[in-house]
Amino acid sequence: MSTQNFENHVRIDTGYHRVLYPILLLTLIGSGVNLYHALGDHQRLYSASLIVVILAAMIAMALYARIYALRAQDRAIRAEENLRHYVLTGKLLDSRLTMRQIVALRFASDGEFPALAAQAAAAGTDAKEIKRAVKHWKADENRV
Repeated sequence: MSTQNFENHVRIDTGYHRVLYPILLLTLIGSGVNLYHALGDHQRLYSASLIVVILAAMIAMALYARIYALRAQDRAIRAEENLRHYVLTGKLLDSRLTMRQIVALRFASDGEFPALAAQAAAAGTDAKEIKRAVKHWKADENRV
């Protein structure tokens, strides 16, 4: 496996991003076409409408499952980075740091982490810019 860096740190989950999303998209298109054709046929209208409603629920479920998992990971990252900052500096992370900034700071090595955190808090640096500023990348292979 190659060394993780800014260019290759984004993770794609094959089952979620490349299988589930396309299946949901194709099912959305198919159910929309089915509903359109059922508009003149009252015997098919109920089942076609039900398929669209069930699909909407499935799409919402897939999105919420992803969002909730990422929020849980973000909370864990915030706790880990807050502890790391405390160990390195004796102080908790600056309260001005946003969750996106803290998530971006996790890639910084211990040597550059405190300075990058202070700079990000003072300047409101964008998460992408924080990642670009990291010179000694600390890989995170666990985030999905």
